[in-house]
Amino acid sequence: MKVQPIKAHRQEQVCLDGAIGARIRILIGPDDGARNFHMRHFELEPGGCTPHHQHNYEHEVLVWEGTGIAKSEQGDRPIKRGDVLYIAPNEKHQFCNTGEKPCEFICLIPAPCDCAR
Repeated sequence: MKVQPIKAHRQEQVCLDGAIGARIRILIGPDDGARNFHMRHFELEPGGCTPHHQHNYEHEVLVWEGTGIAKSEQGDRPIKRGDVLYIAPNEKHQFCNTGEKPCEFICLIPAPCDCAR
């Protein structure tokens, strides 16, 4: 069993085109032997965003801290601490921080992890 605080995991810049002020931590992933799901922690600085992108797998998101907007093909939706999101496979999406403090979210994806940074 692994028990570690979020901050004990190495944080890296998200280096995909379109990412602004976005950082990632792999909380549970290949190094842990996780074969079914991987868990990631994202932190967006004020004004930051993930790239506008899509991928062939679903993922689930829990907004941990802050406020922002989840952009999708259905339009922009405000998000805040405690909100839970489901993003279907191949749905274009983007997360943007609209607040004055960091916006943090936990993201679950199926393994194997492309864990794009």
